[in-house]
Amino acid sequence: MKIDDVKQILVIGAGTMGHQIGFLCALHGYDVVVYDVNDDFLASARKRVDRLADRFIARKRLAEEQKESVLARMAYTSDAEAAAADADIVTESVPEDPALKGKIFGQFNRLCPERTIFTTNTSSLVPSMFADATGRPDRFLAFHFHDIQLTDVVDVMPHPGTSPQAVELVRDFAERLGQTVILLERENFGYVFNAMLSDLFKSALTLAANGVTAVEDIDRAWMGVLQAPMGPFGMMDSVGLTTVWKITDYWAKATGDAQMTANAAFLKVLIDDGRLGKKSGAGFYSYPKPLFQQPGFSGQKSGE
Repeated sequence: MKIDDVKQILVIGAGTMGHQIGFLCALHGYDVVVYDVNDDFLASARKRVDRLADRFIARKRLAEEQKESVLARMAYTSDAEAAAADADIVTESVPEDPALKGKIFGQFNRLCPERTIFTTNTSSLVPSMFADATGRPDRFLAFHFHDIQLTDVVDVMPHPGTSPQAVELVRDFAERLGQTVILLERENFGYVFNAMLSDLFKSALTLAANGVTAVEDIDRAWMGVLQAPMGPFGMMDSVGLTTVWKITDYWAKATGDAQMTANAAFLKVLIDDGRLGKKSGAGFYSYPKPLFQQPGFSGQKSGE
């Protein structure tokens, strides 16, 4: 399959990144099917895509008269067989569990056409961890997006068994989406940016979980010294605390690291309280007007 043959994109997982990726593909003229087992998640994704389109209009990234045609290219279904029927490229955004990802890809391997390329949007895992479970390891690789409202950077990361043709196709597809491609020459947990970000999150969580200082002061230190718009805990709220917890908890269990276990427990308290981050209105901060956006929070000096 060549890049000009790509017509339909299947998005597996209707969460934060799934609906963003689907919208980006529709924005660039591709037909999109968003699949999830939960119809309520699909209904929520449809509403969030509508709001996302309005934000793109406000930022002059989408003409208002084009909104309906973009949204019309997006379909939503909980019928796996129907979702898979005409897929050219699959992008998966389900929880960070390699067994779950492998199971889902195995299901869609039986349903998708032979030509279909499988990609994972995993934040912190590497594709070789579940490549064999996909049933088509030569046509499988990581294709990782960041928040499309903030950046046009994507990671393309094959595993040792990925064919050069699949890598080339996904790279070309990313460029068709207007993305700046970070092509990894070898597998690396967390790609490039996320590898650095994960270490920042671990350091910040360790300081807080060990009672060194308050969450707000950790963010103040980061923001004040680097003149940054938010600190690590504000970033975690933006990512979503469930995602941060799942990654932290996975590596705590995989490595037996006592500090990672403590960090996961620190996060779990907020999650159990329903404070899931910005999307739920509360996480480490309350939204829509978090404390770290208030004047004088970080000691930054304007005009210097």
